[in-house]
Amino acid sequence: MDRFSWTTGLLELGETLVVQQRGVRLSDGEEKVKFDSGVLLLSTHRLIWRDQKNHECCIAVPLSQIVFIEEQSSGIGKSAKIVVHLHPASSNKEPGPFQSSKYSYIKLSFKEHGQIEFYRRLSEEMTQRRWESMPTGQAMQVNKDTQAGRIRAVGIVGIERKIEEKRKETDKNISEAFEDLSKLMEKAKEMVELSKSIANKIKEKQGDITEDETIRFKSYLLSMGIANPVTRETYGSGTQYHMQLAKQLAGILQTPLEERGGIMSLTEVYCLVNRARGLELLSPEDLVNACKMLESLKLPIRLRIFDSGVMVIELQSHNEEEMVASALETVSEKGSLTADEFAKLVGMSVLLAKERLLLAEKMGHLCRDDSVEGLRFYPNLFLTQS
Repeated sequence: MDRFSWTTGLLELGETLVVQQRGVRLSDGEEKVKFDSGVLLLSTHRLIWRDQKNHECCIAVPLSQIVFIEEQSSGIGKSAKIVVHLHPASSNKEPGPFQSSKYSYIKLSFKEHGQIEFYRRLSEEMTQRRWESMPTGQAMQVNKDTQAGRIRAVGIVGIERKIEEKRKETDKNISEAFEDLSKLMEKAKEMVELSKSIANKIKEKQGDITEDETIRFKSYLLSMGIANPVTRETYGSGTQYHMQLAKQLAGILQTPLEERGGIMSLTEVYCLVNRARGLELLSPEDLVNACKMLESLKLPIRLRIFDSGVMVIELQSHNEEEMVASALETVSEKGSLTADEFAKLVGMSVLLAKERLLLAEKMGHLCRDDSVEGLRFYPNLFLTQS
């Protein structure tokens, strides 16, 4: 911690903010210090920590002071961490919260997740070394001092350690790649034969695709699920997480919505999405928060809340007037319908069927008879007959 110096937290000329994450605790090696909960900012030149309650408490360390970084996974009652190994403090360092430290590393504990994305972005900055092109004299001086310290501090042991870390990471990536490839190859041959069979029948227009083949084809597509589901571990627990989740929802829900007439209840969406996500289950609260962002992000689907409080997801192109006209036509043909009867006729859930009938009533096209036998809707003859 003696490498950190006090700062205002403002970015300097030529410095750019890369990523930030709330709920991060700083530790001096294995010892806990007073910097318990704050916002961690990564810029192109520095690692900045600012207290969430007292914004005047702000410290920073130049990226040029970092030797290498490593991850520590979370456990029972323990947050995931990033361990940052540092060069010795330079002699002309600005004043900071600690004058000396027996540790050559710090730990960043991510209590609100987001460590995966932060680690990735920090690794990129360490590789690109964009701070070396900063024009300010102060930054260049820090670079020179710390670069000299790096040559003295790293040595043969440091170089060997970096090579070993890189080898382990490469082995891990290769193992994961081959594991996924093996699973894909198990069904590759069967999928190719099935897709050829369906494609040939469609091309030749000879006969219909059998129901058995259709069920098998859809089951394979469903079993694949979402390849890379958005999680809190990747994007943290704030607005960024819900924005990325909203974009993913738009991608996976557009086709099912088109198949269901352009509208689905939020309960149906919740079941469909969690089935596709596999083990990375989504909470109802996160689903609602993500759906509230759909329209502001100008995505092809949106959240709609009816007067009764029922929430649905519908396509942006969904036409309310056509929906009401269709409901009126169906009720007129039968004389009168309950929500249950209407749902069976049009092939939708009773909940959505009732909301559609209520909407048609609100617009004056239908009227109701609410008795002990239940709620029944009739065409509004007061509107059509004088």
